[in-house]
Amino acid sequence: MADRIRVIIADDSDFVRDGMRIILNVDEEFQVTGCAADGREAVEAARRNPTDVVLMDIQMPVMDGIEATGIIVKEKLAKVLILTTFDDYDLVREAMKNGAKGYLIKNHTPDQLKQMIKSIHNGAGVMEESILTRLTQADNSIMGAKGFPRELYTDREMEIIRAVSEGLSNKEIAEKLFLSEGTVKNYISNILEKEGISHRTQLAVYYLTGKRG
Repeated sequence: MADRIRVIIADDSDFVRDGMRIILNVDEEFQVTGCAADGREAVEAARRNPTDVVLMDIQMPVMDGIEATGIIVKEKLAKVLILTTFDDYDLVREAMKNGAKGYLIKNHTPDQLKQMIKSIHNGAGVMEESILTRLTQADNSIMGAKGFPRELYTDREMEIIRAVSEGLSNKEIAEKLFLSEGTVKNYISNILEKEGISHRTQLAVYYLTGKRG
């Protein structure tokens, strides 16, 4: 049997922590190695126990999830998946800037949650589509964050990147820019290769936050 994905659950709600712990521990693909009621406990748990993914709530006492994410990522303790009921897009952006690999609202089924954890563990960035769309609409974020190397791309490539950040599919991009789907696919493949990233979600997050995955 392959090694289990080791997970820490950080949430100030006993109900949420216990529920997610039960869901994950009954699946042989996962192992909950720790639980935390605030960000400081999450950092301490990650330092004590070898961990693959931390499920991190944003708004917690003592130390919030944004600060805790920054510490965990900086110390290379684990990958972080932000999981919260709050749809504050400024907090989303701050969490992503601090190195979170994804952001999900707490309304997913157990199977969806497990799949997202697997995606994070395997190196993909994940973000709920509604959040990604709202991020692109907020406060000129569609212009791209400071730190994204616009000068390395042609105008057409930037059009493709902006369209990806809007959450458009290849078909929708092709229709918007009057290109074939094959041409759009080739553009995206070349851009991902140039940046050394493997997934279009990572490209969108990089464009929106200026931070590489």
